[in-house]
Amino acid sequence: MRLGVLDVGSNTVHLLVVDAHPGARPLPAHSHKAELRLAELLDERGAIAPAGVERLIATVGDALQAAEDKGCEEVLPFATSAVREATNADAVLARIKERTGIDLQVLTGGEEARLTFLAARRWFGWSAGKLFLLDIGGGSLEIAYGIDEEPDAAVSLPLGAGRLTSGWLPGDPADAADVRALRRHVRAQIARTVGEFSRFGKPDHVVATSKTFKQLARIAGAPGSGDGLYVQRNLTRKSLEEWVPKLAVMTVDQRTGLPGVSEGRAPQLLAGALVAEGAMDLFGIDELEICPWALREGVILRRLDHLPAE
Repeated sequence: MRLGVLDVGSNTVHLLVVDAHPGARPLPAHSHKAELRLAELLDERGAIAPAGVERLIATVGDALQAAEDKGCEEVLPFATSAVREATNADAVLARIKERTGIDLQVLTGGEEARLTFLAARRWFGWSAGKLFLLDIGGGSLEIAYGIDEEPDAAVSLPLGAGRLTSGWLPGDPADAADVRALRRHVRAQIARTVGEFSRFGKPDHVVATSKTFKQLARIAGAPGSGDGLYVQRNLTRKSLEEWVPKLAVMTVDQRTGLPGVSEGRAPQLLAGALVAEGAMDLFGIDELEICPWALREGVILRRLDHLPAE
């Protein structure tokens, strides 16, 4: 069957269309993406402003039209931290359903972490052993650990690259004092969770998902997207520690010129690098591998698990 998964994230609204059936890997057939930056459309009360709601409805409507055009039999719609934490989330969801007919499901932070972990486990397989996962989104950081498909521990922290950039790094280039303050904040938040994971022992394999980690690995020398999906891409803490000071003094335009860094993501790259560096340092990670699959694939795989085999 042809499935569409509609991801209303903090940065983008992304429709991924795949051809899939139980027992087989989902094959991407189409991608429809729109930059929305919901985290930046919140008013002083933490609500999505009326203009933002209208933009969201229009963007969701465009994605649903694309899903229809591509012949999707079913669309799996979900939203993450930006909608989850908006003070008017219920009203926004009701408005979206009224205008588009879609019932947008809001994932908890824990569900985000568990579904992303499922995708990573399926990608790397059982031979990866005890898996430790990091995922930096626009609004949150997800961390998960486990040996099965369901993680033994999973947490979500409000340390997304978009959220931190808008709240902590207003300058271009960033002010050194702001960078230092954000670094302290990030590490204090992550440090609170270390004990929850360290009791399980050292993982056999450490992986990371998300555009932030992919771009950090790319500027550190990992192969580009043109080399294919199955090329191994790693990121070391040493290379990250070398790049963070460089990113801190760059303007957004200068970051855009780096390999693999898109114009839309360049403003958030420094905040994302501070989160990645802090997590790798505090969890004692010297090197991690980039996983091509993430939350959207996890949602698809969970849906396929509930379909009867042919």
